[in-house]
Amino acid sequence: MGLLDSVGRIDRSYSRTVINFSALLYMKIKFIDEYDILSKKVLLRVDFNVTLTPDFKIADDFRIRQSIPTLKHLLDKKNTIILLSHLDRPEKRDKRYSLAPVADRLRRFLPNVGIELVNDFKKNLDKIRKKKNPHIYILENIRFYKGEKTNDPRFAKQLASLADVYVNDAFGVSHRINASTVGVVKFLPSFGGLLLKKEIEMIKRYILDSPAHPFTAIIGGAKISTKISLINKLLELADYLLIGGGLANTFLSAQGFYIGRSFCEYERVEIARKLLFKAAQTQTAIVLPEDVVLGHQDNSENGGRVFKVSEIPENEDLSILDIGPETKARYAAIILRSKTIVWNGPVGFIENPIFRQGTDFIYYSITQNKDAVSIVGGGDTLAAISKKEYLDKITHISTGGGAMLEFIEKGTLPAIQALEQSD
Repeated sequence: MGLLDSVGRIDRSYSRTVINFSALLYMKIKFIDEYDILSKKVLLRVDFNVTLTPDFKIADDFRIRQSIPTLKHLLDKKNTIILLSHLDRPEKRDKRYSLAPVADRLRRFLPNVGIELVNDFKKNLDKIRKKKNPHIYILENIRFYKGEKTNDPRFAKQLASLADVYVNDAFGVSHRINASTVGVVKFLPSFGGLLLKKEIEMIKRYILDSPAHPFTAIIGGAKISTKISLINKLLELADYLLIGGGLANTFLSAQGFYIGRSFCEYERVEIARKLLFKAAQTQTAIVLPEDVVLGHQDNSENGGRVFKVSEIPENEDLSILDIGPETKARYAAIILRSKTIVWNGPVGFIENPIFRQGTDFIYYSITQNKDAVSIVGGGDTLAAISKKEYLDKITHISTGGGAMLEFIEKGTLPAIQALEQSD
């Protein structure tokens, strides 16, 4: 049976029992719009890990903009905010990863609010504690401190000593067991912010609890190793799983195709075979590229050369860098008849504009489906679409990449569990 026949068969005979994530229905998180937090010092964890240009300037401020409603809500209640965020993955203090550009950008959004960057909060404890007027202190990159990643309880307690309450609005790092996401909850009354609430509600409602069908998941990026558990979960939830990027190469290799010098996790090929076998036993169709664009990452190769996956030449030094036109058409046809769409990860080597056409096509196909709920997330995915038109056609753009995927997979995250257990 061909792929089109298989797709049609699933559409015509679809019958699926909705998985009941009953535990999610009873989340006990206290959110800031449900309680009066007035004239307090609020320790606010946000995810301002913005995309930077090669010269360390802000390329995209999406994550900053998404937390503005929470900031305004707390400021309207006369609270002083002590803001925590990380930026990139510094191993020690490094001025290249200072939050100074973030502070400058935040001043544009909140021009009438005093905003002060604190280089080392440990040397300014009394100053921060004594401040009473509505104000925002931004503590320097929280990953400059070793106690953050190790979830050191002493460091968490020191952070907590600055404030009266704690608010987590950082969905994008809520899968991390860090001092600023999990540790401080033990020492302060703790709440969820407005962005965290929105992220949980969108994913829980439209993906986990009652997704509309047909449900299509588009998974790209490089590695299968980071997405094995997710794919297993999506095989229980979705009708179609469209695979692209380096991830697809491992599946193609599992099917016996020659993939040239393309990136591939050869040690995961057997796992890919098992996932393909599992899909064959379910009502989920794993859909792989039928044609691809070959080339070299560092040059255009005349725009790349298109080959069927069964006809990739063995005597040339080429890599798969994008999906081909037939694959784009096949994927678009599935996307356009879907009722629920989840997308994480580009389907080509988007660092070179020549090989981002497939990713662009996926994006525009999603925006053209006016009847679907669409949820998009992941750092590389956000970078691929941040400057695009039609962003308002996406139902929800998640600030989380790994966090979104883990939430779909497990139905919760460590920082969410910590808030649920908070007094």
